Amino acid sequence: MLRNTVNEIISFSGISEYCCVGIVDMVNSTNITARLPHTKVCTYYSIFLNTMSKFVKGFGALPVKNIGDSLLYYFPKTSDSDNRHAFKDVLDCGMMMIDSRNVINEKMYENELPDLDYRISADYGCIMMADSMTSVNKDVFGSPVNVCNKINSMALPNTMVIGSDLYQHVKNEQEYSFKEIRSCTVGYKHMYPIYSVQQI
Repeated sequence: MLRNTVNEIISFSGISEYCCVGIVDMVNSTNITARLPHTKVCTYYSIFLNTMSKFVKGFGALPVKNIGDSLLYYFPKTSDSDNRHAFKDVLDCGMMMIDSRNVINEKMYENELPDLDYRISADYGCIMMADSMTSVNKDVFGSPVNVCNKINSMALPNTMVIGSDLYQHVKNEQEYSFKEIRSCTVGYKHMYPIYSVQQI
């Protein structure tokens, strides 16, 4: 009975591909929203998540799901490892999110809400696709999703970090500079370098 129920809720398609994955995550939202009335909390999250969803769609990415106060998304066009423009879109999307912080906070101000800070993380690797009865969107699983979750907190507020596998695809982009900030252990990868990203 339980086995049948689980199979009905989540169904893996058997499709896997190499793609870029990103997460944009609010900073300190738990403490901030604890001081707000329920209606204000809903508006606070709505402004953030809807705005970020529009950004990622504008760069050819697909929003996957909200994870608490963060948005998970991926870039299907990066499945072509030779598509340099698609990989640059990953960086451009992150920078657009950061550069638009003042605009987002104007919306917060108009709704009498506190300022918003967030962190962005991205990586490249093999993801697996799944269908879910609880969402119209494909769900994604795999190492780059786990890496994005793990390294997001390494970014300073309103900055972007990327994993080494993505760095190998974008390191020659002339508009950006990269700095290795630390390494971490990720699964089978003993020491996995993490890089901060800045637009020149």
